[in-house]
Amino acid sequence: MSLDSESSPSSTRDWFFPPQSFLHSYPAKSPTYIRRFSETSRISRRYADHQRYRKSSSCISDSHSCSSTSNDAKFARTRRRIDFDRRSDLSLKRSESEFSSKRKLEQSDVSSSAKKVSDTSRLFRSFDSTLKVRWRFLAIAASIFIVIFATLLHENSSLQEQVNGLEARISNLNIKLRACNLFDSGSEDDVRSPDELADFMDKRLKTLALIASLTLLLAPIVILKYIDSKSRSLEHNLEEVSLNKQLLYKVDVFFSVHPYAKPLALLIATLLLIMLGGLALFGVTDDSLVDCLWLSWTYVADSGNHANSEGIGPRLVSVSVSFGGMLIFAMMLGLVSDSISERFDSLRKGRSEVVEQNHTLILGWSDKLGSLLNQISIANESLGGGTVVVMAERDKEEMELDIAKMEFDFKGTSVICRTGSPLILADLKKVSVSKARAIVVIAEDGNADQSDARALRTVLSLTGVKEGLRGHIVVELSDLDNELLVKLVGGELVETVVAHDVIGRLMIQCARQPGLAQIWEDILGFENCEFYIKRWPQLNGMQFEDVLISFPDAIPCGIKVASRGGKIVLNPEDSYVLQEGDEVLVIAEDDDTYAPAALPTVGETSFIHIARPTRKPQKILLCGWRRDIDDMIVVLDAFLAPGSELWMFNDVPENEREKKLVDGGLDISRLENISLVDREGNAVIRRHLESLPLESFDSILILADESVEDSAIQADSRSLATLLLIRDIQAKRMPVRGAKTVAYRGSVSQGSWIGEMQQASDKSVIISEILDPRTKNLLSMSKISDYVLSNELVSMALAMVAEDRQINDVLEELFAEEGNELHIRQADLYLREGEELSFYEVLLRARQRREIVIGYRSAHAERAVINPPAKHERRKWHLGDVFVVIAEKE
Repeated sequence: MSLDSESSPSSTRDWFFPPQSFLHSYPAKSPTYIRRFSETSRISRRYADHQRYRKSSSCISDSHSCSSTSNDAKFARTRRRIDFDRRSDLSLKRSESEFSSKRKLEQSDVSSSAKKVSDTSRLFRSFDSTLKVRWRFLAIAASIFIVIFATLLHENSSLQEQVNGLEARISNLNIKLRACNLFDSGSEDDVRSPDELADFMDKRLKTLALIASLTLLLAPIVILKYIDSKSRSLEHNLEEVSLNKQLLYKVDVFFSVHPYAKPLALLIATLLLIMLGGLALFGVTDDSLVDCLWLSWTYVADSGNHANSEGIGPRLVSVSVSFGGMLIFAMMLGLVSDSISERFDSLRKGRSEVVEQNHTLILGWSDKLGSLLNQISIANESLGGGTVVVMAERDKEEMELDIAKMEFDFKGTSVICRTGSPLILADLKKVSVSKARAIVVIAEDGNADQSDARALRTVLSLTGVKEGLRGHIVVELSDLDNELLVKLVGGELVETVVAHDVIGRLMIQCARQPGLAQIWEDILGFENCEFYIKRWPQLNGMQFEDVLISFPDAIPCGIKVASRGGKIVLNPEDSYVLQEGDEVLVIAEDDDTYAPAALPTVGETSFIHIARPTRKPQKILLCGWRRDIDDMIVVLDAFLAPGSELWMFNDVPENEREKKLVDGGLDISRLENISLVDREGNAVIRRHLESLPLESFDSILILADESVEDSAIQADSRSLATLLLIRDIQAKRMPVRGAKTVAYRGSVSQGSWIGEMQQASDKSVIISEILDPRTKNLLSMSKISDYVLSNELVSMALAMVAEDRQINDVLEELFAEEGNELHIRQADLYLREGEELSFYEVLLRARQRREIVIGYRSAHAERAVINPPAKHERRKWHLGDVFVVIAEKE
């Protein structure tokens, strides 16, 4: 084929330009394609110049009419065109060089990325070789995932920039080629458009994203398999811990130490699922990466969204992501359910913090708690109720169940229970110990020494609270010997109530004065009348004898002297004048039920001179052995008249008794008024009791024996059995009387055993120490003993001191061997038979004997009236009446 025959434009284009299949064989970004394309362009331009030159030469030879000027012009245009082609060649060379340099940079980036991957692999191999750092494996795996994901994002942005650059360059080249008339209108279809190049790059990126998502999905499985194989290979080496166990241990520690580990793990799992799902969707769909990530989140959040997917690839990925979302949703529900259950369990078990102020805090649990809560509830009734927080080492539900079983009205007082130890500062802060107005430490049931030791440690914990204490501490102790140590530790914050000492002194007072136990129940408890201290400025400058009759609804019985450092003086002189700052101690029903009024008109009282009967020697029997029996002997020696006898009947061998008494601090040689008589025996065995002259004793004290004091029911059963045996023996030994009708609670019984025991009770006084309140009803129904309810009286004392710590000084003086105490006086000391007097007049007559009358009991009444109403009204008195007074000890 000749050159002339191929000179047509179409044939020229077909010969110099390769077909479309040839162009598609080279990628648009290939330097080979650009180079061949440039060479072809140059050859085509030179051939075109040659054809124009031949045509111009033939025109000159045929017509001979073309001048030299036009030839010069044509050659000039040809030279300019050739120069333009040379400049185009230079521009193409520069573009090719820039492209090759960018390609080298990309290759260097790829090589650096490959180098990072190889470094990571070497790090992984070094991690595998050293067992001490194998716990870092998870962190390295996470770093690898982040690096791969970041690399993909970087590759995506880089490729996008390259596509944009190539599109711009191709557009410029097309413009230049059209300017040179090298392409006609049909040649544009043979060159790849920018959209085609973008589609090609997008497909390649989607393929990489799909491969990356599959790799990241399979990588954990491969790693776990590798760890498991390495762990099995190390099982024969007992000294070396396998990597699997180390990883499990690290995970266990992480979830145990960090409280938010579970939510954090769930969040990371959710993000990983969203990213993997987004990459997979990006690889199988035509959407952008951002849209795929959002679509992956919708599949995770709502598994029903995958129903709109079309195609095998999108459906497979959407189902997988939806399944993972269901698993994550199930884990989230379990986590939320566990958190809610733990919270409710914490509330149920009393682990939450108490946010209260001015509340009463009770630390510990014992049988006295019911009586204590009852008294505090009665005291708070005038305030509309209060808050009591109980913290003990018991389950909260059990404490609330026991409190709910208590048969009394809380009168608006809320009782909050918390589980905790008073020896732990964190538990004390949990019940707002620094904001409590009073803290009561209850002695636990059981061994007295252990109970007091625990109370001492509790006081130490309370004094160690950094925020300080707003209120005072009331500590119940079991042994008087430990009182000094507790006060030494607690200082001015502590008020002590020694249960055994209080009960022992009460028993001695009640043995000397039958009926005094009921008086103490009325005064100590908040149900009737109790002690209150308050300042009344309008009484300043008034003498105490006028203060006595200034309160219609209260009875003054002492002064808190400001000039003596706030010391409380019971039964002061009539001539004492109240000074500024002094406070008045009264017995009233409540702190808001009394106030001073104008002085009433009281008739002149005549003095009745009646000599007090001299004290006579008494014969007293102590049944049982207590740890503080030596203190009781000292108190009895101070109260009884000279020549009195104290018989001690218990199962302690006689040769050991003196040693125990001496060890307790008793000096037998210093006893002045009593002599000790020892008898050994069991108080619940009848034949042992029959060996004693029970009918000759003035008073019999049945003590809760030390051997069974840990169990209230057992101790009360023993005391009750001893009481019944003694009364029966006394009734049998009494002289035979005529038939006597005994009225008992509306029923009449002739010659009954209860009637015989009541006759025996008229002959002598038996005081029983009762620990369980339920035994009270048995003794009150039978009326065969003037009982003492130990736990209830101690609870009353604790409640009074908790409400006002100053009352403890009053109780200590009333229980002490010296000073003032409660007495029951016969009416003939103040009046005559049938005389009509008002209570104020009786009060003033008693002041002539330096006594304060606080109540009375009529001859036919069972209970005394403390702080009687209508004190100015006259009434007829009888010699069978008795008065309750505060007077100095005889």
